[in-house]
Amino acid sequence: MPYKIRMAKSDDMSAVLKLIKELADFENEPNAVEVSVADLVNDYENKLFSCLVAEAQSTIVGIALYYHRYSTWKGKTIHLEDLMVTKNQRGKGVGKALLNAVVEKAKAANLKRVEWNVLDWNTPAIDFYKSVGATVFNDWLVVQLDEKGINNY
Repeated sequence: MPYKIRMAKSDDMSAVLKLIKELADFENEPNAVEVSVADLVNDYENKLFSCLVAEAQSTIVGIALYYHRYSTWKGKTIHLEDLMVTKNQRGKGVGKALLNAVVEKAKAANLKRVEWNVLDWNTPAIDFYKSVGATVFNDWLVVQLDEKGINNY
């Protein structure tokens, strides 16, 4: 099935949220998604994140949601928050096309790095990322303060 990659539009955010929820299910966190379509629309329109979509037969089948960060060592970077392809479209090159599009955005902006996280048990994703030349670090841990932690700080 042919697909095209394009920048998301505000009215795509319901489909984006559907894929975010599908990713949460895949990651065994089905109740973790708190963001709403209205949140996504507002934050997208206020440029808090960018989003590429993969579209097949007028249906969004994949997303690459990213935002700009700053590394004190490298300078401007992109953080790829989510790269998600719906289950029935995996293995067809959609994920690679989305990642390629993010990398092209980084090249065009002369950025120094594209970075993202992957769960240590997600070996198909890890293998895919290694196959495109990404380095998967085993010695860095993700650290977060959740909402409760922030409020109790």
